[in-house]
Amino acid sequence: VQLQASGGGSVQAGDSLALSCVTSGFAFSNYQMAWFRQVPEKEREFVATINWSGKFLRYSDSVKDRFTISRDNAKKMVFLKMDSVKAEDTAVYYCAAEYLPYSDPDHLLTDRYDYDYWGQGTQVTVSS
Repeated sequence: VQLQASGGGSVQAGDSLALSCVTSGFAFSNYQMAWFRQVPEKEREFVATINWSGKFLRYSDSVKDRFTISRDNAKKMVFLKMDSVKAEDTAVYYCAAEYLPYSDPDHLLTDRYDYDYWGQGTQVTVSS
């Protein structure tokens, strides 16, 4: 199983950034996918998640209405479009996967301990 996140970089507050996560080694279309982020000395926090079909989404309150998660099951990729970024969005961003081949919009996984597979992270730095 491999997850490879990319697209991070240094941007100014108010700019946009697009992260990608390419995967291999598992049946991607049967997995719920998510993005988390982490800053030094803090716990990894939930950002966004998307169910196997892409129909159900959930965002943290801090990124809702600014970030958009999406997926392409044919390409086995998950994306995070980040708009109107803020300095507090600065973190290492990780993609994660968990086997969940059914849809339940009321029980989307948002806890980092729910996810078994993780990518290596990509750094996002936002300057104010």
